[in-house]
Amino acid sequence: MAKKTLKASEALAGQRLDEALFSLGAAPSRSKVQSMIKDCAVTVNDKVEKPHYQLRYGDIVNYEEYTEKPLELKKQDIPLDIVYEDDDIIVVNKQAGLTVHPGNGHEDGTLLNGLLFHESALAPAAGAARPGLVHRIDKDTSGLLVVAKNDFAYEGLSAQLVGHSMHREYYALVKGLIGEDEAKIDAPIGRDPKNPLKFAVVGRGGKESVTFFKVLKRFPNDGCTLVSCRLLTGRTHQIRVHMTFIGHPVIGDPLYGAGNRKLYDNGQLLHAYRLTFVHPRTKKEVSFTAPLPDYFENVLSKLT
Repeated sequence: MAKKTLKASEALAGQRLDEALFSLGAAPSRSKVQSMIKDCAVTVNDKVEKPHYQLRYGDIVNYEEYTEKPLELKKQDIPLDIVYEDDDIIVVNKQAGLTVHPGNGHEDGTLLNGLLFHESALAPAAGAARPGLVHRIDKDTSGLLVVAKNDFAYEGLSAQLVGHSMHREYYALVKGLIGEDEAKIDAPIGRDPKNPLKFAVVGRGGKESVTFFKVLKRFPNDGCTLVSCRLLTGRTHQIRVHMTFIGHPVIGDPLYGAGNRKLYDNGQLLHAYRLTFVHPRTKKEVSFTAPLPDYFENVLSKLT
């Protein structure tokens, strides 16, 4: 891995460290530059700084040039529930327990491995490690995902995701009786400073995160509420973090909240039931739905 050194010029002074390195071609994206910084592959004046560090004239920046780690994505015959497919996109209803893509100890056996078996070519613009993937949902969350077969579709769908015009709606069973019939949660999310495996609502350094929810049914005898949530933004664990933040963690969630696994202890009861977007080719709005999985229905049938 090549090591490089630069001295911050007057033109670079005042710029964020990650933005400056990206502009200089240190990595193909700002997120990858940020990963380099977090992995301590970048120093400023022999110190590790944060991605948002503002460069000063004369700062000496040392960094290891980014190289993409080779990853062999296996094609595996994994059963898929394909809701819709055409020449540009695949809409799939992911089952709970299935990881979306390889990583973090999951080298294969993922949704992406199954998609590559079904469709050998997926949009390369999404990256060598995650071809075709426009967005993700957690391993133990079930529901709808749209996958791009080509770069044209990927760019069109990604723009909608960034512009908040792709609507993703979820059913969630949460702990406690929510008093409001509907509300907006506008609270920034970042890495939990107390636990690196978790995310949390944070006062500084968090990313804009907005969730709208509507109460569908309250179960007073069992002390829980069924809600529909719509994401405006799409942060990691967003619904799980936001519902915990307002005191109503998702039932079954093994990571967030306490005492919320008595009704169900095999992962969070969270299901992406509706996905609405403009088809990148036809320019017409399309909407897809996926029914609640049986295990979710079984829990609801026992509540009063």
